[in-house]
Amino acid sequence: MAYVVTEACIKCKYTDCVEVCPVDCFREGPNFLAIDPDECIDCSLCVAECPVGAIYAEDDLPKDQMAFIQLNAELAKNWPSIVNRIDPLPDHADWAEVKDKLQYLER
Repeated sequence: MAYVVTEACIKCKYTDCVEVCPVDCFREGPNFLAIDPDECIDCSLCVAECPVGAIYAEDDLPKDQMAFIQLNAELAKNWPSIVNRIDPLPDHADWAEVKDKLQYLER
């Protein structure tokens, strides 16, 4: 079981989670982070760091977020690793509580 970044991250891309990851399993896309399920060691340190609650254990994923298991795995294969915190996207506050953002995911 790995942890999964979900829809709440889209267009926010807070990176507080990246700094606490002991195995550097986060991958960075244009407006979303993904977790490489092959690298994740299920430590759960990242969960509490996410200010928008976008990270879940696979077993705890809400039903409407299940597609993000495959999406994280797919995106993690193509995106570069991110190991240091960076500023969130400029308009992150406008998107932090928006629902149904999958259509805005930039690959």
